[in-house]
Amino acid sequence: QVQFVASGGGLVHTGGSLRLSCTASRSIFSIYATGWYRQAPGKQRELVAVITSIGSTNYVDSVKGRFTISRDLAKNMVYLQMNNLKPEDTAVYYCNADPSSSTVIAGIFPSWGQGTQVTVSA
Repeated sequence: QVQFVASGGGLVHTGGSLRLSCTASRSIFSIYATGWYRQAPGKQRELVAVITSIGSTNYVDSVKGRFTISRDLAKNMVYLQMNNLKPEDTAVYYCNADPSSSTVIAGIFPSWGQGTQVTVSA
């Protein structure tokens, strides 16, 4: 089973930026769809951004124009560039991937790796 590790979180002020990184235990990003998800306290985990195996991207409406998902296949990394951060972006962010885009969109995985905390202060 492929393991995913998210990193790069931190504490920023409103309007600040962070870049999250996701790495996998195997080089799979060229054939897997990858999603970034977040879970705020007391809320369900939600899909924030997805990049398909062919590089198509999509975003939840609340982050469109502010977040960018990208990948570097040579480095086996997927990134989430987050600009103009808002307090409502505060959450633990996770990455996960699957050969099926539908699975990534549904967010149904047998396991989740350790996420990275993003905190945006007002």
